[in-house]
Amino acid sequence: MVRLQKLLSMAGVASRRAAETLILEGRVEVNGEVVTTLGSKADPVRDQIRVDGRRIRLDVEPRYILLNKPKGYVTTRRDPQGRRTVLDLLKGVKEYVYPVGRLDYDSEGLLLMTSDGDFAARLTHPRHGVERVYEAIVSGVPDERALDTLRRGVVLDDQRTQPADVTRGNTVGRGGLETTRLTITLREGRNRQVRRMCAHIGHPVRRLTRVRMGPIRLDDLPSGRWRDLSAREVAALKRRTM
Repeated sequence: MVRLQKLLSMAGVASRRAAETLILEGRVEVNGEVVTTLGSKADPVRDQIRVDGRRIRLDVEPRYILLNKPKGYVTTRRDPQGRRTVLDLLKGVKEYVYPVGRLDYDSEGLLLMTSDGDFAARLTHPRHGVERVYEAIVSGVPDERALDTLRRGVVLDDQRTQPADVTRGNTVGRGGLETTRLTITLREGRNRQVRRMCAHIGHPVRRLTRVRMGPIRLDDLPSGRWRDLSAREVAALKRRTM
């Protein structure tokens, strides 16, 4: 007999911590009975285990997917408000995959999705410092003093953000309607962090696109499309979390 949260992680449903949440939310069944007690065990050979009504399997290879998320989708498997989720874009994917980290509703770009729970947990853990690179179109023209503020870190929720790499690109427009392109590299993943950092210096984000995570680049993948990561890309990601 094996603890249920470990089985869910082995099956690629979620990390062990996220699996505990699934259990507490009453989304896990064993042989038709809802299980809500942490520490419950199951037999991976004899017992039928389901999450959200879908039976999990322990004998499948994990799936690693790169999605170019458009605006107007939430980064979750389901949404209580009935909004479109990133799963709506994964036509033909039968595995129980879920997002690695998040992109907010109005943001777009690179989003990794996987059925490998432990891998997802390692990739998003702050101790590994995996880079997340964003291209932000902001209002106005930030000066070097403002950019240095972003580089040093700003205080959000009573805690200073880690130092960031920030470079300024081109500015377009005139007469108070200018927008400027910034490339921002973070090594942490707080909620709406880039948007909040830019608002802090008085240059709110107009458009935000994530273009790289660790060694994985968005490149020319069209918006709303996805592809499987290559074995080489998966290996490169795993090396970053060892």
